[in-house]
Amino acid sequence: MMTAGRLQQALSAALLAAAIGTPFMSAQAATINIHNGADPTSLDPHKLSGDWENRIAGDIFEGLVTEDPAAQPIAAQASAWTVSDDGLVYTFTLREGIQWSDGEPVTASDFVFALQRLMNPQTAAIYAYLQYPIKNAQAINTGELSDLNELGVKALDDRTLEITLERPTPYFIGALTHYTAYPLPQHVMAAVGEDWVKIDNIVTNGPYKPVDWVPGSHVTTVRHDGYYDAANVQIDGATFYVLEDESAALKRYRAGEFDVLTEFPTDQYEWMLENLPGQVQVAPFAGLYYYVINHNKPPFDKVDVRKALSMAINREVIGPQILGTGELPAYSWVPPGMANYDQPYMVDWKDMPYTEKLAEASRLLDGAGFNSSNPLKLQLRYNTNENHKRIAVAIAAMWKPLGVDVELYNTETKVHYDELQRGVLDVARAGWLADYNDADNFLNLLKSTVEHNYGRYNSPEFDSLLDQANASTNVQQRAQLLHAAEKKAMGDAAAIPIYYYLARNVVSPRVKGFVNNAFDIHRTRWLQLVD
Repeated sequence: MMTAGRLQQALSAALLAAAIGTPFMSAQAATINIHNGADPTSLDPHKLSGDWENRIAGDIFEGLVTEDPAAQPIAAQASAWTVSDDGLVYTFTLREGIQWSDGEPVTASDFVFALQRLMNPQTAAIYAYLQYPIKNAQAINTGELSDLNELGVKALDDRTLEITLERPTPYFIGALTHYTAYPLPQHVMAAVGEDWVKIDNIVTNGPYKPVDWVPGSHVTTVRHDGYYDAANVQIDGATFYVLEDESAALKRYRAGEFDVLTEFPTDQYEWMLENLPGQVQVAPFAGLYYYVINHNKPPFDKVDVRKALSMAINREVIGPQILGTGELPAYSWVPPGMANYDQPYMVDWKDMPYTEKLAEASRLLDGAGFNSSNPLKLQLRYNTNENHKRIAVAIAAMWKPLGVDVELYNTETKVHYDELQRGVLDVARAGWLADYNDADNFLNLLKSTVEHNYGRYNSPEFDSLLDQANASTNVQQRAQLLHAAEKKAMGDAAAIPIYYYLARNVVSPRVKGFVNNAFDIHRTRWLQLVD
C-alpha cells in the first residue's frame, strides 16, 4: 500500500507561518470585507459554477482535502489516506472530533450522502462530471444505473471512507478539493429537505459558517468555533460583497470599505501601480478567456465561419493594449503549465502576420456566402463587467473589416450563464479557471455530454479521444491522446480561445498571508488582518 497525507497538516502550518511571517496569534482578530463580484446562485455546493461562489463555499464547507495558501491539496476533514497498489481504491481516515456548525459530528456517511446526491440525475448538478473518476458515477448521473448504492463510495465506519475509481486517476486528490466533493449535513436535510440551505437552517463544516445572506448585496460569515483548526483561524469572519461595477469597487476600496478586490478596471492599472504601491497583485494562473459559438445555429455550424471569426481577432493587442495588464494571447485550448501536458496544441495559423490572418478570414467568410453586400450578422453576449465590455467592443471592431455586423448584448452574470446553459446565443463570452491541475479539466468543456459545453460542440472523434486518454494508465500515452483531442477541437474551431488569464487582485496592506498562486484561491482561513 502507498500512504499519503500524514504530514500535510504540519506542512500547511509551516506554509502559513512562512506566508505571514509572524506568530500565529499576533494579529488582531477582525472581519474582512471582500469585493466578490457577481451574486451567488446558492450556498448549496451542488448548485454552484463560478469562482465568486467558490470563494464563499470554500470558506464555509470543507472536503476530505483542501487548499493550502499556495492552492496545493492538503489534508482537511481527512487526516490521512491510503491508495491501493493498483491506484483504484482510496481509503480516507477522518479526523477525530470534526463537527458541523450545530455540533453534530461529521461522519463518513455524510460524504457518501453528498456524493450520491451529486450524481443523482434529479439534483441536476452541472458540475457532477468533475467526480466521474469515481466508479459508476457517470453511469448513475446519466441514468444508465438507477441504484445510487452502486456508486463507488462506502462508509466502512463513522471515520473511514472508501472511494473506488473507474481507473487510476492521477489528479483525483486535487479534484477532491472542489466543492462537488464537500460533505452535506444529511441530518439537517432529513429534517427540512431542500430548505436546508436557507440561512436560518444551514449548517456547515468549514472554518466559517454563514449568518447573513442578502441576495444582490452580500453574504456574511463568522468563525466556526467547532472547526478542528479554529485556534489558528485568525479572522473572525468575512463579508462577501456583490458588486459587478469595478470602478465603483475600486472607489470603495480606496475609501477603506473593502480589504480585497477580486478584479479591477484594467484602465486604472498604471494609476494603481503608482498610487497603491504593493497592493496590486497580478499573477499568471491556470485559466482561459474565450468565446463560445452556437454550433446548432446556422451559419455558425460551418467551420469556415467559426474559423474566420477566430482568425480575425488580433489577440496580441488585447493583453497589453485593450486590458493593459499583459495577458498572453491564447492559440490553444489548454493553457501552458498543466501537469503531465508539456505542449498544448497551437492552431496552425498562430504565427501568420495579422494582415494575412485577416485576408484568410475574409476569404473563408466569402466562401461561406458572406461579404459587404451580404454581411454576417451576430449577437455578441457578455456578462456585465467593464473589462468584458472593453474586449467585446475591440473584437467587434476587429470583425468590422470582414463586414460582420455585431450587436453587443450584456446581462448580469447569473442571467448570462443561465442563458448560455440554455443555448441562447450566437457568440458569447465565457471563462474557465482550472479546478485541478490537469489538461482534462479544460478539454472536458468541449465534450458533447458536458453541460459547460455552451456552444454544443459535438464531435464523436473528440469524445472518443478524451475517453481513451482517461482510460490510459500510461502518462505519456494519455498526454498524446489529449493532445490529439485538442488538435481535433482547434481544427474544428470548436470555440475561440482569446487569452490566458492573469489573476487580478488588489489587497490592502493590512491583509497578511495572501499568496499569489496558479489557481487564484485564497481561503480566509490563511489570512490575517493587522493594523
